[in-house]
Amino acid sequence: MIRGGCICGAVRVAAPLPLDPPMACHCVQCRKGSGHFNVSTAVPREAAEIVGPVQWYAYKPGVRRGFCPTCGAQVAWDNETSDKVWIDMGLLEGPTGTRLSRHLYVSEKGDYYRLDDGLPREETE
Repeated sequence: MIRGGCICGAVRVAAPLPLDPPMACHCVQCRKGSGHFNVSTAVPREAAEIVGPVQWYAYKPGVRRGFCPTCGAQVAWDNETSDKVWIDMGLLEGPTGTRLSRHLYVSEKGDYYRLDDGLPREETE
């Protein structure tokens, strides 16, 4: 397992290794929710551990974003119809053993940064 948590430590997360390769999402929702683009890894719902006072914000039916109500750190993204939950990579402590795999919603990315890492890009999802 790899473990981690938010800035203040109130919310803790854990996920089994090896992790799914993370993806970078550049959609407007992720950019506004994180302050930049968001990088997360898909974790099987039954194996994901998210403990603490997570505040969930449902921005459309069945889709929600979790954050710590104390420090405001973004924790996870959850589509309730999926068998996976996406945990934010920035929370994880220690080596993750993985690398960024692709960019999503490139059509919505900010104009203040470039994507020149050669990874696959998807204009939407």
